[in-house]
This record gives sequence, structure tokens and C-alpha cells, in this order.
Amino acid sequence: MTLKLEANSKLVFIGDSITDCDRQKPEGEGLFGALGKGYVSFVDAMLMAVYPELGIRVVNKGISGNTVRDLVARWKEDVINQQPDWLSIMIGINDVWRQHDVPFITEWHVYPDEYEATLRQLVTETKPLVKGLVLMTPYYLEPNPDDKMRRMMDQYGAIVKKVAIETDSILIDTQEAFNKVMTEIYPATLAWDRVHPSAVGHMILARAFLASVGFDWNRA
Repeated sequence: MTLKLEANSKLVFIGDSITDCDRQKPEGEGLFGALGKGYVSFVDAMLMAVYPELGIRVVNKGISGNTVRDLVARWKEDVINQQPDWLSIMIGINDVWRQHDVPFITEWHVYPDEYEATLRQLVTETKPLVKGLVLMTPYYLEPNPDDKMRRMMDQYGAIVKKVAIETDSILIDTQEAFNKVMTEIYPATLAWDRVHPSAVGHMILARAFLASVGFDWNRA
């Protein structure tokens, strides 16, 4: 197994609160918990511990509450200007959630057509500028696929899969990763609100990301 990330690569993560996880602002890079407390920091720690000779640089550009619409507004500063070698995008949870927790504030809602068009635009314009691009689906920690919010989240996840295929990007099905664990562990143990995960939930995300880029779990 060969790690897809090359020596001295700069890996940027962008997304919402799941990515943010109390990271340092504005840069999200450096010492003293700058990468936050979530999966981004776990990915960084594993890459540094197992592949110390590669000197991979990890930057966290998640912002809590963001939708794909918010990403557009800050894309140039937080992605293009960073000049990443690799980019990981996980967005969509708030695009769905706002339709459920504030159903009457429709101007905050990002419906499927806008979500798909915007995500495709961002990926298409950025893909030629990076060596690798990873798309992580949104998820909802509800094992019942007929639950109203889970069903909508799966719809948005399917959009991510479609864009990943069209643009030849690496896809991570985070919902599937959580589904496997939820057969044994009650969802509230992973996330009290079924969205913001515990350390266990963030480790599931980190493991899924690392597996997608060829991380060797048995490397000496």
C-alpha cells in the first residue's frame, strides 16, 4: 500500500463545524491545538506519527455553521490562496439541517439543485489546481434510513457521490462508515445531537479519510 500524499504536500481541509472543531482562527495551523479537536487533528497526528519523513503540512479551514453557499464566499482566500497540493471538502450537513431546525427561515436553506451546482462549480474550478481532491459526504447519525432528516442527508450524500464520479475525485462515504459502527453502538454515544461527534466519531472520520489516501496501518 502506497500513501497517495507525496513528501512536503500541503493538505487543506474545508467544511463546517465537524471540520472546524474549535480550530485556531484565522489560519487553523500550528501549535497549541490550532487544528482543532476533531478528525483533522487526528489525521495530522497519524500522518506525522507514521510518515514523519514526509513532512506533510495540514491546514484546517472549517468554519462552524457553514453551508456550501458560505464556501463560495471564502473559496479564494481559504482554498485557492492556500495553494494546497491536496484538498478535502466535507459540506452539506447544515444545508440539510437548516431545512429542519429553522423550517420557516427559507432564505437559510440550500436546496439540492443549488447544493449540487455549487459543489460541482467549486470542485471543477479547483481540481486542475491540486494533485488530489477528496469529497466526504455529509452524514446524520440516525440508523433509520426512513427518518426524514436522514433520508434528506442521504440525498445530499448521493449528490456528492455523483460529483465525485463526474470529476474523478476521491469519495468518502462517511454515512456508510458510521452505519457500520451504529450496528453496535447507540447513535447518542457517537454524537449527542446525531451530528457533532465524540472523539470516537471523529476517529471514524479520520480512519475513513486515511484509508482513502492509502494510509498503511501496519507500517513499522
